[in-house]
Amino acid sequence: MTRNIGQLDRAIRIVLGLALISLVFVGPQTPWGWVGLVPLLTGLIRWCPPYALLGIDTCNKP
Repeated sequence: MTRNIGQLDRAIRIVLGLALISLVFVGPQTPWGWVGLVPLLTGLIRWCPPYALLGIDTCNKP
């Protein structure tokens, strides 16, 4: 798995994932907040399967 997520994309995914997961514990407390695991995990491992399929790469590789 080659990294295909850049720094800004990674930060946005992690913040969005944590925000969605927080909905499970505060706010409307719906199980839909667990959807936040997807952007959180892709941000942490820096690899996104749909990006790989579509040939998208937001990394700044030398």
